Amino acid sequence: MTPLKNDRFLRALLRQPVDVTPVWMMRQAGRYLPEYRATRKKAGDFMALCKTPELACEVTLQPLDRFPLDAAILFSDILTIPDAMGLGLYFSEGEGPRFKSPVRTAQDVAALAVPDPEGELRYVMDAVRLIRSELHGRVPLIGFAGSPWTLATYMVEGAGTKEFAHIKRMLFDEPKVMHQLLDLLARAVTVYLNAQIAAGAQAVMVFDTWGGVLTPRDYKKFSLRYMEQIVRGLTREHEGRRVPVILFTKNGGQWLEAMAATGCDALGIDWTTDLADARRRVGDKVALQGNMDPSVLYASPARIRTEVETILASYGPGSGHVFNLGHGIHQHVNPDHAAAFVDAVHKLSTPYHV
Repeated sequence: MTPLKNDRFLRALLRQPVDVTPVWMMRQAGRYLPEYRATRKKAGDFMALCKTPELACEVTLQPLDRFPLDAAILFSDILTIPDAMGLGLYFSEGEGPRFKSPVRTAQDVAALAVPDPEGELRYVMDAVRLIRSELHGRVPLIGFAGSPWTLATYMVEGAGTKEFAHIKRMLFDEPKVMHQLLDLLARAVTVYLNAQIAAGAQAVMVFDTWGGVLTPRDYKKFSLRYMEQIVRGLTREHEGRRVPVILFTKNGGQWLEAMAATGCDALGIDWTTDLADARRRVGDKVALQGNMDPSVLYASPARIRTEVETILASYGPGSGHVFNLGHGIHQHVNPDHAAAFVDAVHKLSTPYHV
């Protein structure tokens, strides 16, 4: 593989010295970019875009051609695993993902199997291989998956939800079935991420979108436990380098110490947690990634710059910080504001790394 020209993202995740704070954006390949919208139109629909490696590669690289980002992230979706399990994933305009066959009973769970990443999910691995090739070592490539709890939420609910009625009924009334489903998904995510690493992903991230809807007791039993199982099973060395693992629980700031104890290398932090407080709490156990409110990008470039400076000062001197938004970039953000954000991180962070 081509040697990395810019490895500051990987170095920061391992709390090694860097020249400036590295930055990337969740959903950096997305609808706020006109070139992405053009490629998606060419693909026909979202899943066709995900399942065509050449197009997935194209949109992965688009933000890197616009902004001096320090990492690329595989263009895919967190629901590829349940789709490969035969649940019939589809997307309704304005309504998000839906499944034709939700998982609601013990029999439904028993019928599921771990998908073969080089079989049913080969299109993802082909995209990873192609992206690594086309990057030519410019920046590292991040692979990712949804957490077992988050995947289970979509699978049991059959769609996005605000009430979590079906998944929490299963959790409370049929915890054994719930654990069987989560264990299966943890094994599936582990195999899937290891295949991404073998195909060329140089860091991996687990997105726990819905962990924050659980009580502290249930978060540890039904979400964190299975992310820790994944971390234990991941390939941590490849191509002669450490493969960092990032865990991100949206609205999970109260559990940072427990998350840091899983053996991961970094924690994603959303904007509801103070970064200075997070750093005090985890010490030198893990790096931190985050945590600007994505809505700041609707503000003027001058205001964006001020917010970047505030967050850099909050983290303070030294490595171990990857700058990011606290969640995905919004679709109506002006790309020029994203450019101002990336530029501000690089320019303003220099004094923190002398």
